[in-house]
Amino acid sequence: MIERHTSLKAEHILPPDRFAAERSALQAELRAHKQHRRIDVGPFASVFFESYFTMWWQTQEMLRVEGGGAEQLVDELEAYAPLVPSGRTLTATMMLQIEDPVRRQRELSRLGGIEHEVSVVIDGVAVKGEADDDLDRTNADGKASSVHFFIFSLSDAQAAAMKDGSAEVQLRISHPNYNHMAGLTADQIASLAADLS
Repeated sequence: MIERHTSLKAEHILPPDRFAAERSALQAELRAHKQHRRIDVGPFASVFFESYFTMWWQTQEMLRVEGGGAEQLVDELEAYAPLVPSGRTLTATMMLQIEDPVRRQRELSRLGGIEHEVSVVIDGVAVKGEADDDLDRTNADGKASSVHFFIFSLSDAQAAAMKDGSAEVQLRISHPNYNHMAGLTADQIASLAADLS
């Protein structure tokens, strides 16, 4: 069982041999953890709410695959630590998943600026996602990236309502060419609320 922290640090990372020995059991634990953290919004947008565990796993896996040791760890922590939710924040990765390359090109070309139109709506009040980096996720031609990262900063009252299970929560994308909303189940809300302190 992975101990939950509010930040991801070098001392939390397992040595490669220990991670290799425990990887199968940890992977099963991760699958169970992620079960209620994916929200599909409309026909091809999926939002994956991150956690300490998902970012810890991503860091461990990158180190396992690339084998860059302590020098690589610095870079991985710089990339993934900001996506660990803490306090009143939720963090998420949005994937625009379109398998057909022709359709993908067409749709992404219509979705420039979509990264500014994603919100978590808690009891009717929208909390707009803010990018966690300085990258422009829409290019000069107005084509959207297929991957976006968000931080949602909740109020104390919103966090409390999620934690006590009384909140009605939706995920909304309000782009003119992709206007969709999905309601979260009680299990999904509870899973996300566990990240709030």
